[in-house]
Amino acid sequence: MNAAPTEAAITAWLATQESAMIAMLQRMVDTDSGSADKAGVDAVGEQIKAFFAERNIPVEVKPGTKQGDVLRAVLAGPDEGAGGANAGRNIVLMGHRDTVFPKGEARRRPFRIENGLAYGPGVADMKAGLVMNCFVIAAFQKLGGHPAPLVGLFTGDEEIASPEGRPLIEAEGRSARAVFNSEPGRPSGNVVTGRKGGVFSTMMIEGKAAHSGGNFEAGISAIEELARKVQAIHALTDLSRGITLNVGVVRGGQSVNTVAPSAEGDIDFRYVEPAQRDEILERIATIVRTAHVPGTKGTWRINGEFLPVTQGSGSAALFELYRDASSKADLQGEFSGGCADSGFTAAMGAPTICGVGPVGGKAHTPEEYLEVASIVPRAQAVARAICRMAQSGL
Repeated sequence: MNAAPTEAAITAWLATQESAMIAMLQRMVDTDSGSADKAGVDAVGEQIKAFFAERNIPVEVKPGTKQGDVLRAVLAGPDEGAGGANAGRNIVLMGHRDTVFPKGEARRRPFRIENGLAYGPGVADMKAGLVMNCFVIAAFQKLGGHPAPLVGLFTGDEEIASPEGRPLIEAEGRSARAVFNSEPGRPSGNVVTGRKGGVFSTMMIEGKAAHSGGNFEAGISAIEELARKVQAIHALTDLSRGITLNVGVVRGGQSVNTVAPSAEGDIDFRYVEPAQRDEILERIATIVRTAHVPGTKGTWRINGEFLPVTQGSGSAALFELYRDASSKADLQGEFSGGCADSGFTAAMGAPTICGVGPVGGKAHTPEEYLEVASIVPRAQAVARAICRMAQSGL
């Protein structure tokens, strides 16, 4: 087959797969897979491995220590030299299996479809994207037409900043011809071409305990010091530059009648430009080590972080290719304040596009939804973009 008939055949085959996609999606959504639930995340992985095993597509497994295993499904490409100068570089379809929901959520809110919308924990973020990636790879396995090796990368810890998945994602990005990250499409139907970076950290304050009635003056309040630091950290927010800081969780104290000997706060820091990261982290460090309440001591640790998605020339070309393949001339690339694994591949220089999964919204809430009718068209758009990659110059 030449390119156009193959593309048409893949598009037509995917159009017949909606029921199978929904069935696979239901099994995934009805399987708890919170980031801390390694067994659950790996159970979703078993469903993915079974899908590829039925089609004789090999899957490499990198076992996770604490988080879910990383799966890497590989569909070999054409003979060396075919498909343009970049034919040997992998085309990566990426997604994460973990959700933000606790164990038991799938039983409380099982998968359901009402009025064309599917509901359930992780239905849009991002189990529908995982299903889409599986079926796109299966389409090329069945019909051919991919100009380079296809890699389906299925990680297990994105919702907690990919502590174990990041090195493997970055390794994939270093050698990728293009990366499609199947986070949910925007409610507008658009995709994502830019994202903020994010650093998640904890500041810890040491004070001194004392009876708050009988020996008040001997105490040193860690909570008072924390409160002053929270104000200083929030003051670093600069909306004109896209910089936000939020202390979202605080813990501390011993009892209501004890001067607090310890306290801590979790900091969410978001930024746009890579240079902003070091600037603000240094200012946070200064705030933490500067004592407002004499006798307190502050320490600080970074728990995890995401890199921003910035659009270089390769990513811009990939977006144009995808827009043409989507058959939606008005499709736009949106900027998101949320973070994703796509920042790691973009930082490695790989042309990257995010939010190409089926359309959904209200992620991380009980109202999370997926537009069922978008599953097939979004799969077809990614498949057509892959078919046209050689002609695009990517």
